[in-house]
Amino acid sequence: MSDTGDDGFRSGFVTFVGRPNVGKSTLMNALVGEKIAITSEKPQTTRRAIRGIVNRPGGQLVVVDTPGIHRPRTLLGQRLNDLVEDVLGDVDVIAFCAPATQEVGPGDRRIAQSLDGYPRAKKIALVTKTDAAAREAITERLMEVDALREDWTAVIPLSALTGAQLDVLVDELLALMPEGPPLYEDGVVTDESTSDRIAEIIREAALEGVRDELPHSIAVTIDDVEEREGGGLTDVYANIVVERDSQKAIIIGHKGSRLRDVGARARAQIEPLLGTRVFLKLHVRVAKEWQRDPKQLGRLGF
Repeated sequence: MSDTGDDGFRSGFVTFVGRPNVGKSTLMNALVGEKIAITSEKPQTTRRAIRGIVNRPGGQLVVVDTPGIHRPRTLLGQRLNDLVEDVLGDVDVIAFCAPATQEVGPGDRRIAQSLDGYPRAKKIALVTKTDAAAREAITERLMEVDALREDWTAVIPLSALTGAQLDVLVDELLALMPEGPPLYEDGVVTDESTSDRIAEIIREAALEGVRDELPHSIAVTIDDVEEREGGGLTDVYANIVVERDSQKAIIIGHKGSRLRDVGARARAQIEPLLGTRVFLKLHVRVAKEWQRDPKQLGRLGF
């Protein structure tokens, strides 16, 4: 790691904001070069402020991935919005994201306007998902996004999927960071604990292919992660928590078929993370209306 006497080394925090599902988590994973945040077609997949660390010779970016900003309908929704508020008050740069595939709408305008509340942070705008849009649409989107605020330091079109313009984004972000030593040691890609990452992997596997009523109702808790004697195999015991018996039935599937799929998908990602083979035991339990109950939210870590 470069010693802190380095002239011109820059480090700081950036967060991506935007409506749910504009590609914020995908972008963070692409920048870090490793999967840190779970991604899903379903909005509001991210539940915590997850940090990914991007190391470059001249600097270090700490990317804070937050839940999408939305109008909350439950206590969980309110807590997620509060979390975003806390993060935005602390970062050096806020990057507003809008997808090239959709016209800028009232939700985008509301979020762009709300950035007035964070005068300390520098602001840039990103037009994401350019791989999925025609050139005319991208140009239109850039003009619409540019018009949202007068104080954008930069407006950058990019694709997290193909990697187009990601280096431009990183250079721009590093230039906006204060001079200072690295905040994390070289080689660290996240400050998430292993248990948290395993829980997120399981939640992502459980979200895949379920009907729309389920995403917000799923939480995952880890009881134990224990390597067996002799190594080479790790036991992982986890709970998938839902709000209703009917949801439990959806997760388990006919004769347990769906739960087996979830286990197989999750195990395929947990094994490279732990570097051993994994025995994964999943238990599905019901916690009635947990998203609205402060006690249960506390127990589930929100």
